[in-house]
Amino acid sequence: MRNETTVVILAAGQGTRMKSKMAKVLHRAGGKPLVRHAIDAALRITSASRIFVVVGHQAEQVQLATQDAGVNYIVQTEQLGTGHAVMCGEDRLAGLSGKLMIFYGDCPLIRPETLERLAAWQDLECAGGALVTTDLEDPTGYGRIIRDGSGGVSAIVEQKAGTPQQLAVKEINAGVYCFDAPAFWRHVHEIRPDNPAREYYLTDMIAILLRAGHKIAAMKIADPNELLGINNRLELSIADGVLRERKVRELMLAGVTIERPETVCIDAAVQIGQDTVIGPFVQITGNTVIGEDCRIGASSVLQNAKLGNGVQVFPFTSIEDSSLADGAHAGPYARLRMGAQLDANAHVGNFVELKKTKLGAGSKSMHLAYLGDSTIGSKVNVGAGTITCNYDGKRKSPTVIGDGAFVGSNSTLVAPLNVGGGSYVAAGSVITDDVPEHVLALGRARQVVKPGWKPKE
Repeated sequence: MRNETTVVILAAGQGTRMKSKMAKVLHRAGGKPLVRHAIDAALRITSASRIFVVVGHQAEQVQLATQDAGVNYIVQTEQLGTGHAVMCGEDRLAGLSGKLMIFYGDCPLIRPETLERLAAWQDLECAGGALVTTDLEDPTGYGRIIRDGSGGVSAIVEQKAGTPQQLAVKEINAGVYCFDAPAFWRHVHEIRPDNPAREYYLTDMIAILLRAGHKIAAMKIADPNELLGINNRLELSIADGVLRERKVRELMLAGVTIERPETVCIDAAVQIGQDTVIGPFVQITGNTVIGEDCRIGASSVLQNAKLGNGVQVFPFTSIEDSSLADGAHAGPYARLRMGAQLDANAHVGNFVELKKTKLGAGSKSMHLAYLGDSTIGSKVNVGAGTITCNYDGKRKSPTVIGDGAFVGSNSTLVAPLNVGGGSYVAAGSVITDDVPEHVLALGRARQVVKPGWKPKE
């Protein structure tokens, strides 16, 4: 079934009710653009080569945001309805056999399992088309599903055209379709723009296929939230909350402890290993990967971070685009950014910032330091208050510290600089020249004591 299904995702509209300069499908929920959720669901039931995203408004931006998925694009230069959107790709789609599944790019909550069931349902019912439905307490504005005596679909009645009896029906059309592809393309040009908007509506295909003698099957699902389409910022926030609730549930069932799960924010793409503990108010975003037996302290923020096993991140620590190897520690109140790297069992403590810096295995910088553009060897101790002066106003320069070196507190290392392995830098030194291996370097003025300096009363 996977190789027989072509998926078309409708993502060409502007979404004026979002009141945004950005295309609706580019707004993010659960850490990903809405359209990327739709693509990821489709990738579970078919290959990228058989997924087509219809783009129109801000087409280039939508393609840029999704190009890593390897899917295809159809350009709808003029938005003339959902039926027109699919017909824009007829030259590429009509020759593909099997099933044609169509759904919207602003529905981030639809599960891959639902799409798989829909394709199987269309097969089981031997239908020309199948669609997903659900019951709503208030179905106002939605097309109602009218069933025949055998339970098949006899019509979809839109809100404006329905009788009071029809409008009392709570079962609605969710806009998720699976058609027999040859039947669809044989009849698609029977869609007419006979409506006030003069647009080609995909829903008309249901009546067209019924007239042609095809059966239309409806697959009702229990959770209407899964079919939530995003039209405004309020619905966007609701979808974001559902996606994040799903993620923490998935992680906890897989063996991750999450303290106060209602307070954490974890993106859909995040991976976390067994027996890791996530503290309250933690944010873990992007493509972060966390190993087993880690602990992430309260209110820490991790973005695109890579953590090995047994890593400890203490509270209020920020880690962005950086990596920590097995047994490393960071925080509390530490900041690692722009490719910072802690090797195995390296430790950084409170108010230490690393930027483009590698701290070698077993090395430590435990208090109040800034280490930028640096390569620091193994088993190095960097004292409190140490800074690498990596910027001279025009360019950034590197600092290299060899294995086993000891840098005393409040040292200022003026790059470019090499500090040899096994050497000592005395506390309070300003070091401007390279330091050989196994020496003591001092770079401070001699202390002067002046008697009688205190003014007389």
